[in-house]
Amino acid sequence: MRIVVALGGNALLRRGEPMTAETQRGNVKIAAASLAAIRPGVELIVTHGNGPQIGLLALQAASYNAEQVTPLDILGAETEGMIGYAIEQELRNQVPPEVPIVTVLTMVEVASDAPEFRDPTKFIGPAVTRAEADRQAASKGWAFRQDSSLWRRVVASPPPLRIFEIQPIRWLLEKGAIVIAAGGGGIPTVRGPDGRLRGVEAVIDKDLCSELLARDLDADFLLMATDVDAVYTDWGFATSKPIRLASPQALAAYHFAPGSMGPKIEAACRFAATDGKIAAIGALKDLAAIIRGDAGTTIRKDAPGMAWYTPD
Repeated sequence: MRIVVALGGNALLRRGEPMTAETQRGNVKIAAASLAAIRPGVELIVTHGNGPQIGLLALQAASYNAEQVTPLDILGAETEGMIGYAIEQELRNQVPPEVPIVTVLTMVEVASDAPEFRDPTKFIGPAVTRAEADRQAASKGWAFRQDSSLWRRVVASPPPLRIFEIQPIRWLLEKGAIVIAAGGGGIPTVRGPDGRLRGVEAVIDKDLCSELLARDLDADFLLMATDVDAVYTDWGFATSKPIRLASPQALAAYHFAPGSMGPKIEAACRFAATDGKIAAIGALKDLAAIIRGDAGTTIRKDAPGMAWYTPD
């Protein structure tokens, strides 16, 4: 079985936790233990989010030189390296030494005229008060939107069109490697009128890119790990309920927030629309149980509508 596991940026740095290297390392250790538990007998590809991390790097870069903004594609490449390094090192402490583990710096093509550039929705960076959001918007020209009770920076998130390193990733899997790739949705790249590649100011959604990667690699299972235990209908209301099993058609009847759960649902439904393909969403600590169908939310084409978890 070939499995793509997408580690959410909030799974590696949970909401409300301090954005320190020590905190992130602790969460990566949890992720590595969960990944090592499901590795035997499967071909494993790991992707990861970078929303909190790339936002923090942008703030650090702006504090160093307020007159010169570091491009998001460069910051995205930095997060692929630093998060990939941490995952790779902690996995090395969990799996046999003969198992190769490789982090692939991954460029992903997007359309230069994508409408998402005119309507930024992708949250990055730490949550701040309205007053701080207004201050940063005025001083840096950044856009902010409300995220729960606080505010976060938003940037363009165009859909991924092509993963340039897909062939090397296939070669590595054929050699038995655990591959860490398409971190943060990949480095956003466009082709200019002359056909040459260049980076662009965006952050590609990690879940949509993970789904494209899973399809390109003909994976059997796409698992999106986040900081909640399942997908909930009516999230935030008294009527909220956790979904155990659903078909893509059943999920289409519900609305999910475009800046958080929405892309995960879109990616899961797109992947699971093919016969025999399974997508799932759940908590990082529950990876093995999610694959068994005992935790998280499973999405399958042949699911009979929707089923909820029942209280114990």
